[in-house]
Amino acid sequence: MKVVIVGCGNIATAYSKSILEKSNLQLVGFSDIDVVRAKTFAQEYGGVAYASLEAVLADANVDAIVNLTIFDAHYTVIKQSLEAGKHVYSEKPLALKYAQAQELVAIAKARGLRLAGAPITFLGEAQQTASKFLLDGGIGKIRLVYAEVNWARIEGWHPNPKPFYEVGPFLDVGVYPLAWLTSLFGAVKRVSAYAKTLYPNRITKEGVPFTITAFDYYVANLEFEDDITVRLTVNFYVSHSNKQGSNIEFHGDKGSLSSSSFAGWFMPNSKLEYAPFAEAYTEIPLVKAAPEEVDWARGLEDLASAITENRVSRVTGEHAAHVVEILEAVNTSATNNTPVTLTSSFDKPALMDWVK
Repeated sequence: MKVVIVGCGNIATAYSKSILEKSNLQLVGFSDIDVVRAKTFAQEYGGVAYASLEAVLADANVDAIVNLTIFDAHYTVIKQSLEAGKHVYSEKPLALKYAQAQELVAIAKARGLRLAGAPITFLGEAQQTASKFLLDGGIGKIRLVYAEVNWARIEGWHPNPKPFYEVGPFLDVGVYPLAWLTSLFGAVKRVSAYAKTLYPNRITKEGVPFTITAFDYYVANLEFEDDITVRLTVNFYVSHSNKQGSNIEFHGDKGSLSSSSFAGWFMPNSKLEYAPFAEAYTEIPLVKAAPEEVDWARGLEDLASAITENRVSRVTGEHAAHVVEILEAVNTSATNNTPVTLTSSFDKPALMDWVK
């Protein structure tokens, strides 16, 4: 599958390297509103530096668009690409509004195109091992999940923190455990959330003060079918190295499973530990050796294989759209101080072949 990366920001480097390692993907070019940046990537990783998105979409040699633009450009870029007859794989979120996400899914379906989106970290070795263990009844009936996303302060590492604070931590990083949990349990049915702006006055790496008005702290209770409750806490304030961590814990009638590391719901080599109820934890092995970094093109690789094999991919627009509905519901619930009922659904993805 011949792909073009649209949006040559920070994450484009990781995607480029990962795409080049896939035998069923060919990176044929780059596009960015800053043409010089696109040319720099093309010189580094090969392919064409397109003058515009329109030039990319007019190229019959291009099969799919890898959309890595900023959050508020996702909807427009995806819609243009689908309407031009291109498959699309997008970084999260699919759109900033659920109605827009629904529209994109409908366009793809009507045109017979594939639409997929991040996060794909639930396809990691640790996450797939844990999913298999849980689905096989390893901790019995699951009733409660604790997920922590302590993602520090964006200005401490990113040169342009403003867009992250405009959308908030739930949309930026809360989506990672959300994607995994929904891949396991299916659609969320009801959301109750609280949010607050903890730390409004911030300073960039260059020493420039700026103020945020959006929420930088959330705690949400997510109710799934089958009587499963998730408490998910997300913030752009607490350090990565805090004692509580950024982990995920599954609790069932027979025991508990913990995935821990820098981010237990994110890293493919996260440590998995199981404990029978009220007993000590012991480590359980991963089903295969895991890389130390996220394989950013794993979902795109699976999408290309799914097209070739005429099967459903493990990442779909419907799943990504449901995550957008959750994000919208969390903000609505937190703003209005009331629970929100969700309506969308999707088919849960299959486990990776190597974990079965």
